[in-house]
Amino acid sequence: MFFDITQDNKERAFIIFVRFKDYKHKDESLPVQKQTIEENIEELKNLALSAGAEVISKIVHNQDKPNSKYYISTGKLEEIEQIIIDDEIDILIFDDEITPSQQGNLQEKLKIKVIDRTALILDIFAQRAQSKEGKLQVELAQLNYMLPRLRGKGLVLSRLGGGIGTRGPGETKLEVDRRKIRERINFLEKKITQIAVQRQVQRKLREETGVFKISLVGYTNSGKSTLLNALTDANVLEKDMLFSTLDSTTRKLDMDIGVEISLSDTVGFIEKLPHQLIAAFKSTLEEVIKADLLLIIVDINNPNYENHILSVKKVLNEIEAKDKEILFVFNKIDMIKNKNVLLKSVRLIYKDAVFISAKNKSGFDSLFSKIKEIISFNYAKFLINIPYDESNFESQVYRNCKVIEKKYLEDRISIIASCDQKSIMKISSMISEGNKNVKIQKYKIKNNINNQI
Repeated sequence: MFFDITQDNKERAFIIFVRFKDYKHKDESLPVQKQTIEENIEELKNLALSAGAEVISKIVHNQDKPNSKYYISTGKLEEIEQIIIDDEIDILIFDDEITPSQQGNLQEKLKIKVIDRTALILDIFAQRAQSKEGKLQVELAQLNYMLPRLRGKGLVLSRLGGGIGTRGPGETKLEVDRRKIRERINFLEKKITQIAVQRQVQRKLREETGVFKISLVGYTNSGKSTLLNALTDANVLEKDMLFSTLDSTTRKLDMDIGVEISLSDTVGFIEKLPHQLIAAFKSTLEEVIKADLLLIIVDINNPNYENHILSVKKVLNEIEAKDKEILFVFNKIDMIKNKNVLLKSVRLIYKDAVFISAKNKSGFDSLFSKIKEIISFNYAKFLINIPYDESNFESQVYRNCKVIEKKYLEDRISIIASCDQKSIMKISSMISEGNKNVKIQKYKIKNNINNQI
């Protein structure tokens, strides 16, 4: 059961699912997800609930292709019109994205607010964003969504009262025109770019100090924030609801293995995540792109977890992060029935996965062991001998590696340091370019990471 938002006057929602027989998806390169209509209904209901609505009615309708004027067929539209009157509906929500003209035509005919899945998700984001960057990103996404939907003197949505679909910039008055919205979009893009530059400086500093970067990714409500809190005491908001947190959080993960590790939480993914959001949250999602390891957190208690994995992979593909090192972490094992049977079947497919309960902090030993194993393939222990007449090279070692031990010998400085592959290649190139007398060699090779680093 999802967390219920307390609201005195909840909007009464009517959700619409249209299944087309001969209509092809806009992007046929994307993997086809075999999500059932029941799963779609449940997810859209939970999205509406997260936005603060109450789902009163629903319709599933089959037709050959979208109606160019209303998206849904005119015959079914008459039935919907009567249900709206009988059930006193405030808002109509389509599961798929409808065009600006279809949205306008529907609102003119039905005399209520009409939105699609994209607008619903944007509204939830507008409610959840807490940080300055998050708020700017959500507003940018909303304005890019709203711009082609300006009709006549302004936004049709503004004529239909407040509530879902009108939060944030949706409250803009009719007098707001395209020129002003474009000016605001340009301003937001510049501000977000400035914040992205600051984030890049911080990330570069982590890279220069040899920090191993781990990002938590996963379907919304899979337990990423709970896991981040359990591992790092990050104190991030945890709620059993879709998109409870949006803002990226990075904390130090202490595993006492001689390598500094950062752990970053990211915005949850979802099927049909609006492209406006992916574009707006690009700087936040760069934490994923620049990560050394992605932990894909999966809610194993959700019967649709395989579809959720496909959705996550689709977003990773879209942000060009699909080739990252990945570890599947199946969460919420404390909630599943027939645990042994399910875990056995999942292990057959995801052989290297780990199984945890972030809530109960169980399975963490296996998680840590797997992370250590992965880091061991990226870090190694080196012996670096620096002649005193080239002692300035010592600073490069400190800048690029983690120094474990240093000794001043008769003719040289002897350093034992752990370095990732990128850093050791950088140091090796410096030696070949001008520090000919500096000698570097592997110190020890052990399978056990505690000995290696």
